[in-house]
Parts: sequence; C-alpha cells; structure tokens
Amino acid sequence: MATNALTPSEKGAALPGDLVRHLGIILRGFQTRFETAMDGMPAGVRGYHILSTVVYANPPNQQAIGTHLGIDRTVLTYLIDTLVDAGLVERIPDPVDRRARKIVATDVGAEVLARYGERVAAAEADLLSALSPQEAATLTALTGRLSMHIHRAHPGVNPCEAMDHL
Repeated sequence: MATNALTPSEKGAALPGDLVRHLGIILRGFQTRFETAMDGMPAGVRGYHILSTVVYANPPNQQAIGTHLGIDRTVLTYLIDTLVDAGLVERIPDPVDRRARKIVATDVGAEVLARYGERVAAAEADLLSALSPQEAATLTALTGRLSMHIHRAHPGVNPCEAMDHL
C-alpha cells in the first residue's frame, strides 16, 4: 500500500550528513572568493592569516603563531621568510626570552593587511549576500563560537589539512 508521508528532506528537516555537505559547499564557495581576494598576497592565504594574527592577536613568538593557526613550525618558518622578504613582517628578539623571536608587522605590512582586509570583507559580504544582515551576523557568531569550542578541544589540528579531506 502506497503512503503519502513526506520524507524528512521533503519536510525541510536535516538528514544525517547534511551539515557536512552544506559546510563543504559553503567552504568551496568562500575558498574561490578568498583566493581571488588574496591575489598578489605574499604566501597567499596563509600569508594573510599569519599577517592578520601578528597584527590582531599579537602572539609572543613564532611558535605561538604556529599553534594559533595550526601550521607546522618548519612550514611556518618558510612562510614567515616569504613575508619578511616582502617587507611585511620582521623578526625581533622576544623581550621576555631573547632566544626566541617575536614576529611584528612593518608599516608596509599593516597597510597591506588593511588593503587585503577590505578584499576579504567584500568576499565575505558576497558569500553571505543571500542572507539578511541579521542572519549573516547570526551565522558568523554561531560559526565563530563553534569554531573556538572545537579549537580549544583540539588546538593542534590544522584546519587547512582537514578541509582537504572533505
């Protein structure tokens, strides 16, 4: 006997696996926009994240940058070298531990970050344009909260590597 019952997806209910599929689609959409926004940025997306972390988080040393971003220290060294060569950051002795190096933005680095920050904001606005301003703010707040919860539980996880396996 045939039934007229609606499936969960027809009712608008999420099915197991929908969240990861939706997040993957959103990530791919943003990745395309973000890569375009990063055109010309030394060390690309990772260079932007490092520069942004140096300016906004003011980490005490290079190791703290790697921990914050989940970037292996050997890879981080090369990325920072690229930013140093471009004149965006410099290594200075850590005032607390002179054996360690603190990474600081140069004036040029701060200007470049501001310029690329505008590009990133435009990419985010484009991605979220299907939502109302309130919905976009709610989504941003909720994903930020969830992200920080996960990061605290697994601080060494490299988000870039995880996305490669979606």
